[in-house]
Parts: sequence; C-alpha cells; structure tokens
Amino acid sequence: MVERRELKNKNIALQTRLQAVEGPTVLVGNSPPMQAVHRLIKTVAPTDSTAMILGETGTGKELAARTLFQQSKRGDGPFVPVNCGALSENLVESELFGHRRGSFTGAERDHKGLFEVANGGTLFLDEVGEPQQNIR
Repeated sequence: MVERRELKNKNIALQTRLQAVEGPTVLVGNSPPMQAVHRLIKTVAPTDSTAMILGETGTGKELAARTLFQQSKRGDGPFVPVNCGALSENLVESELFGHRRGSFTGAERDHKGLFEVANGGTLFLDEVGEPQQNIR
C-alpha cells in the first residue's frame, strides 16, 4: 500500500516536471485564425489521415501537432517529437528505423528506432530541412 502511494506520487512529480520542460500543451487564443485552426484540428483528429503542418519557425507547429494528437484516436499512445535538423546525417537511418547489435561499427546493442517507439501513437518530424519556397 505504501509502495503504491509512493509510486503514484513519483508519477505525478515526473509528469509535473515533464510539463514544465515541454511547456504548454494546449493551443490558446480566440482570434478568428486560431478558431480556424481549432476547427481544422477537430475535423482531422477523428480520421486516420497523415497531417502535414506548415509554418515558420516558432509558430507552434509542434503544439498544433500535439493538440491534434491528443484529440485523435492515437491520443493514448506515445507522442514522439523529432527535431530532424539535430540528427546527424550518418545516424538518421539508425535513429528513425533502429539497428541490431553488430550491424555497423559501434552498434554495441540493439536500438529501437523512433518509428517503433511511436508505434500506436504519433511521430512528429520537425525541421526536415531548409524551409522551401512555395511553388506556384
């Protein structure tokens, strides 16, 4: 009984720390553009569609993706955000798809890829390269 209570308290403490590190996890705002974003998320969330969220750096793409995820059928699964710009070109395949021990020099143990980690949830790929110009 005491162990269960301690485990529950540790869980709450870890969730609180995680929220402090990740920042807000809900979209806020009441302006007409934000209302349109909320409507779009409510339309897309119940589907099994893949979504592409476009916008300038700092506009809240990850927050929109997290909100969409939370309202989706996958909301009970993991949400795995990946800053692709921070992945080294040599390791991107291993990070995304994983590897087996001994598959290359330095692979000392099996490593789950992020696609496998996100299974049943959402893999959010951010900063997938240089911003591209809109083609008209």
